[in-house]
Amino acid sequence: MKRTLILTSALVAVASMGHAQDKQVNLLSWGGAYGNSHVQAYAKPFEEKTGIKVVVSDADNPATPVKAQVEAGNVSIDVASVEYADAVRLCDEGLLEPIDPAILTPAPDGTAAADDFIEGAITDCFVGTDVYSMILAYDDGKFPDAKPAGPADFFDTAKFPGKRTMRKGAKFNLEFALMADGVAPDQVYEVLGTPEGVDRAFAKLDSIKKDVIWWEAGAQPPQLLADGEVSMAFAFNGRIFNAAQAEGKPFKIVWDGQIYEMEGWVMPKGAPNAEAAREFIAFSTSTEPQARAAEFISYGPPRKSAAALVGNIDGTDVPMGPNLPTYADNMQQALASNLDFWVDHDAELQERFNAWLAAN
Repeated sequence: MKRTLILTSALVAVASMGHAQDKQVNLLSWGGAYGNSHVQAYAKPFEEKTGIKVVVSDADNPATPVKAQVEAGNVSIDVASVEYADAVRLCDEGLLEPIDPAILTPAPDGTAAADDFIEGAITDCFVGTDVYSMILAYDDGKFPDAKPAGPADFFDTAKFPGKRTMRKGAKFNLEFALMADGVAPDQVYEVLGTPEGVDRAFAKLDSIKKDVIWWEAGAQPPQLLADGEVSMAFAFNGRIFNAAQAEGKPFKIVWDGQIYEMEGWVMPKGAPNAEAAREFIAFSTSTEPQARAAEFISYGPPRKSAAALVGNIDGTDVPMGPNLPTYADNMQQALASNLDFWVDHDAELQERFNAWLAAN
């Protein structure tokens, strides 16, 4: 009888694995070091545990193909990594599946997931995966004497000569410009919420417009720095960190003036593998995978239980903690991206930015 039960259990397990292998999750990420963190910390362990294959593809901004696919009624994406403000907009437009917090894994001590995530990390259609930031970075070899120390120095091409690179868009750049113009971080959105404040931000951008190379993909800024095309970048902290740590580039990060925000998972409306997608979301947002992801790229986990588990930079004996945006010393002059502001004003400010960029 015992042997029969063991054999039966084994057959059930094999059958279950075979069924799992028929399943698939189509994951849309951002590529580069960030996309690699998704593969190493989430996709591979999930496949090993469940037998469900995860097919990872990349986009410059996954929110764009999500919107296009759902509106066209031809959805192939199951899970996408998007910025918080994009998630809110897509959800409000009815383009996303709801994600029930009840599917999420409790913390190791039994704390419900909804209580273990930091504030704002779970919404109707979004579950946070990491806290990232936009930071000033520079090539240390270009500045042997005085070093850039904050947003004002990014705009000072007389003291710190050379081209700059900035993300092609209004978000982050307008806030950064105001801080460079002397606005304290805790006053930025109050100022930017006025017509005069918007004018002030664009005037500051005007002062270096001819010296800026605009980037769209997160992998571009470290490449532009490495190629010597720019001396400073306003870029995702994790991309710069990876180039400095893994590739030995002489890049330095300035945390004063960092603008931090959350990234996370969404499911497009009509996702073809919705059941498997929810399994993947539950697994990848559990405590240990969240901590593991932070060891591959310097983005902080949004789960409180994961923060203490973040160890060394993958493959080294160097602690990752001091390299995270959420590390206490790095938060002294930080600005939290005002997500509600951008949900309300993104379209109009992006339209103005595009017109400004096109003008001579």
